[in-house]
Amino acid sequence: MQCLNNSIFYYFFSVLQFYFTKRAINDDFDLLFGLLDGSASLAKESLVYSYGRSFNGFAAKLSPPEVDTFSRIWPESESFNDEGMSPPPAKWKGKCHNITCNNKIIGARYYNSEGLYPTTEFKSPRDAIGHGTHTSSTAAGREVDGASFLGLAKGTATGGVPNARIAVYKVCWDMLGCSNADILAAFDDAIADGVDILSMSLGSDDPQPFFDDALAIGAFHAMKRGVLSSASAGNSGPSPATASNLAPWMLTVAASSMDRKFISQVVLGNGEIYPGIAVNSFKLNGTSFPLVWAGDVANYSGGNGLLNAKNCLPGSLNSNKIAGKIVLCNSVLGDYTGVVMANGLGAIVSFPIPFLIDIALSYPLPATQVKTGDGDAILEYIRTTENPIGTILVGETWKDIMAPYVASFSSRGPNRLNPEILKPDITAPGLDILAAWSPVASPSGSPFDTRKVKFNVISGTSMSCPHASAVAAYVKALHPNWSPAAIKSAIMTTANVMDPRKNDDHEFAYGAGHINPLAVTNPGLVYNASEADYIHFLCKQGYNTSTLKQITGESNASCDGVVPGRAWDLNYPTFGVAVEDGQSVNATFTRTVTNVASTNSTYRVTVQMSSSVNVEVHPKKLSFSTVGEKKTFTVKVSGPKMVEQPIQSGTIVWKDGVHVVRSPLVVYTITTNSMTTSPFRPTERIRFGANSINWNMHF
Repeated sequence: MQCLNNSIFYYFFSVLQFYFTKRAINDDFDLLFGLLDGSASLAKESLVYSYGRSFNGFAAKLSPPEVDTFSRIWPESESFNDEGMSPPPAKWKGKCHNITCNNKIIGARYYNSEGLYPTTEFKSPRDAIGHGTHTSSTAAGREVDGASFLGLAKGTATGGVPNARIAVYKVCWDMLGCSNADILAAFDDAIADGVDILSMSLGSDDPQPFFDDALAIGAFHAMKRGVLSSASAGNSGPSPATASNLAPWMLTVAASSMDRKFISQVVLGNGEIYPGIAVNSFKLNGTSFPLVWAGDVANYSGGNGLLNAKNCLPGSLNSNKIAGKIVLCNSVLGDYTGVVMANGLGAIVSFPIPFLIDIALSYPLPATQVKTGDGDAILEYIRTTENPIGTILVGETWKDIMAPYVASFSSRGPNRLNPEILKPDITAPGLDILAAWSPVASPSGSPFDTRKVKFNVISGTSMSCPHASAVAAYVKALHPNWSPAAIKSAIMTTANVMDPRKNDDHEFAYGAGHINPLAVTNPGLVYNASEADYIHFLCKQGYNTSTLKQITGESNASCDGVVPGRAWDLNYPTFGVAVEDGQSVNATFTRTVTNVASTNSTYRVTVQMSSSVNVEVHPKKLSFSTVGEKKTFTVKVSGPKMVEQPIQSGTIVWKDGVHVVRSPLVVYTITTNSMTTSPFRPTERIRFGANSINWNMHF
């Protein structure tokens, strides 16, 4: 799930080591036997997985000295009915473990190398928390009429490719996170089972070198087999350089808004009305109730003071003073079960962080979130009125005329690992998404929330990722022989242009733009790339033969003869120029495009860039006579010395009168060591409702 519980993620990595080898799978035990001083019992206990269906290797659980030596789903949901669907294709090799599949869900496996199963979980691919059901139905759910969240957002729910089949590989567990060994085992099975697209709504807050990143390694092997991996960019925005899943062979997806927002208004006794944002299904029928500020009703006898109380944390409020009242809270933490525990009737949440007001959350009681200024006005009313009263109106949906814009939580670039590779790649809807839900999961994430729903509204790049995955599946169905890079290129170069006035971070927020399902199947030209291209890229980034093998699994993989340098010659659909402070702009890119449209066509280039930067493209015209023909061009970017320069945005566009092949070009400054990965930091996972957003506090 995105975001991961990082402490568990890194814990697993510290005790599980991966080995890729040309040896047969049956030799894995023998290799471990030798490494563990000839102990058969230790070798047997240490071997966790043998990977041999799609790539050769194994995962072993070793002590630190020895290391130095060497989606879950709720299948009964209406969104997954198989009415009118034929049996799975003959190529399919998948299996279903501990659940009954059908012609819609044709595979379901689960992985738990540690053998630890929380009491809240199912020992099966079944979904206990709702996340996997939501993402799966977003990508490929069948049409369901009359879908809603308890009457809100009522309509027909459908996934991006409703007739596509679904296979589920459960690697994440409630409260435990996701194991690297399990992730690689799932990749191994998924590729061998015959999947066409991998949708991965999970990731890490701290990007690691690709040879230490199970998702990057697995996605590399998927790419080798012609399978594109679509992944979440992360939920650590709007801070810069927070995007995850940075490998260039992955499609990295940011989250943006739809033209619908959920509103729940606050009405005060003085007649003032303040619009709040929330997915609020509770009806108070317009009845007013007493209002109190949480800071005035602290549970001092329970050892709490002003800080805990105003945040409405569990146990922090005096139940004698808030029972039957609506409480004004000042916090972004938690799901406000503290108000429920103290017998409060409802909650008004005044966010102290203004940019987080775009997220509509669900709570276990009548509640809504108001802007900081409105919260201040409500507090003033409470303090200056003898008997302050108010009510919270049931939620409704309004049209958001500002859409689309990138969600505040969506992780931003620049790319911490490879500054020349623009990440995220694309943005797709990920804010306030209605999709199927597990009936055993609380819709708000609170243990006090007893509501059972078939559909839920949540937000996150976990929600945007399956939108992009669906588009990729659509392209794959129409162009089954296209490579993962070609599909990715089509998605990026046909994207809708985002309005930079609504997104201060520009391409660092939305990449190539907002996904456009209507144009993606006919891009005209594509930027293709092969396994050899990515290997060359890794060598240019300073990988050596040893670290390269940890990614490719190939014993003959080598960086011999490759001089480390910039990544400007990787055939990527975007152009990034990272300039060290005080240096002049001087970059040359080489790109090759492949004609996938008309047999006879001529494309001419147009360039847009700020006046301080000069961009030259040669040649300026590309003519094609056959489908599949390739043409190469160069882009030279030059300019004066720069210091502390924010992102400058430009575009390189090829047009033939029918197709528009658009690539962003960005220029920005960095300090010498600004793009290195940050060291491991312990994290505390704070659940924010049932949403896919889990706020991580770093210490």
